[in-house]
Amino acid sequence: MKKHILAVTVENKPGVLTRVATLFRRRGYNIESLAVGETENPDISRMTIVVSGDDRVIEQVTKQLYKLIDVIKIVDISEEKAVERELMLIKVKADATVRAEILQIVEIFRARIVDIGRDSLIIEVTGDSEKIEAIEDSLRPFGIIELVRTGKIAMVRGGAKS
Repeated sequence: MKKHILAVTVENKPGVLTRVATLFRRRGYNIESLAVGETENPDISRMTIVVSGDDRVIEQVTKQLYKLIDVIKIVDISEEKAVERELMLIKVKADATVRAEILQIVEIFRARIVDIGRDSLIIEVTGDSEKIEAIEDSLRPFGIIELVRTGKIAMVRGGAKS
């Protein structure tokens, strides 16, 4: 199944996220990633939804989304040239004997240390899914204490608005 990235512009009102998520749940579609935030206009929010399915399924979902009164615009940007990013915070075990090695990994991935504990480090990394997964794999041998990732956000390159 193909992954689709839907850029959904909605009115910035309470309950909109719930209605959108419920639509997917009722249809039995799993949302793989969901990121929501206010846009340049405080009255409008943008949802970036990653969902797997064939083109027919996505067309069906899009039609159902448009029936929701708060939905303004839906664009499937999967085939567009786009900038895609995720954010991950990862807390790893890091005593004095391995800190230098971890710092090298952080530098290679252009990540940054955002907290230093006695026996741990919290690292912030942004990038595409492959970069996020690669640094996670590189840090796993040190011992991951905790990990949290945002959903994917994406924007079409150039002058077009998604």
